[in-house]
Amino acid sequence: MGAEHHHPRTESGERYAEGRRITWVSVVVNVILTAMQVVVGVVAHSQSLIADAMHTLSDVVADGFVLWANRRSAEAADADHPYGHGRYETAASLVLGLLLMATGAGILLAAAGRLQDLGNAPAVGVAAVWAALATLAAKEGLFRYMLATAERLRSPMLVANAWHARADALSSLVVAAGVGGSVLGFPYADAVAAIVVGGMIVKAGAGFAWEAIRELIDTGLDVEEVATIRRVLAQTPGVVDLHDLRTRRMAHKALVDAHIRVASRISVSEGHRVAESARRRVLAECPQVLDVLVHVDAEDDSRPGGFSPIELPGREALIERLALLLDLAPGEMEKVLFHYLGRKVEAEVFLSPRLAGDLVRLATLRERVEQGLATDPVLGAISLHCRIAPK
Repeated sequence: MGAEHHHPRTESGERYAEGRRITWVSVVVNVILTAMQVVVGVVAHSQSLIADAMHTLSDVVADGFVLWANRRSAEAADADHPYGHGRYETAASLVLGLLLMATGAGILLAAAGRLQDLGNAPAVGVAAVWAALATLAAKEGLFRYMLATAERLRSPMLVANAWHARADALSSLVVAAGVGGSVLGFPYADAVAAIVVGGMIVKAGAGFAWEAIRELIDTGLDVEEVATIRRVLAQTPGVVDLHDLRTRRMAHKALVDAHIRVASRISVSEGHRVAESARRRVLAECPQVLDVLVHVDAEDDSRPGGFSPIELPGREALIERLALLLDLAPGEMEKVLFHYLGRKVEAEVFLSPRLAGDLVRLATLRERVEQGLATDPVLGAISLHCRIAPK
């Protein structure tokens, strides 16, 4: 028996609006910096500054991708995406991580090329130094602003985009060091710095890409988070114990599946209420959880090689079995409840009120129950209930 729910809490419009706002700020800053770097690079004959401008332009492309992913991830669940569109953020984080790795690799290759041809390094104007420093300051400020907002929103995609801005700031630092080193007579300075920074960028990009891949292959939550969810479920009134607790990430949220065990003889509706109560408690006390699927068990079925109730007969076959064993005519059984426990079935038989005054017949039924249970391979217990009809 399971209580399934596919109505996850919708994301706040504030989260989408803030993510959109900081990304547009990044777009505007990058467009201005690109134009400035190209103009100064041409005037000051700085190939490195022009190359850095192209790097900055790549940020504009990345920002556009983030805007698209941010909008799609904020869309409500639909028939094709019943759990929402949060994985768009994951895909964006993966792409941005790969962009970071490519950026770092490009810096490493360029640095290696400069080290091999230091004697032919072109003289550059001092204006390139100031342009690189201005770019560095703007990019660092943009990074800190974007990172603070992204961490508050708990968005891996926006965090990755913030670090992409830091990567561009570090590349601007490389340009400033290179141009400054050339002016001071140390033409190798920019190449050495580029190698160090390029390695840092590759490492950061690999980290973001790996985290996105971990989510895409349904890696579970941290041990502490799982322990908290387990505690909340176990403390729900009506839950005897739980097993098969599974979690997986969905962007900045998580999905949870769990099997809970309830008292073996409560009704279906009461078991459903316990499951719904457990689900709501997790959603209320664990804000990172998007939705919870709760499966209700009457006994622990988690043991390997255990016996499954599906191997026992269904209701229709059991009703026929009871009618034959008790020799009851149609209509003499008002209601029957079956409990699939262990390797047998327990039956609660509610007899027609017409049998209440027939003491001889009731005594005969009790004898047939005792005799039948002694040899029956399916039925483990039978209890007879007979109410007195109102006058």
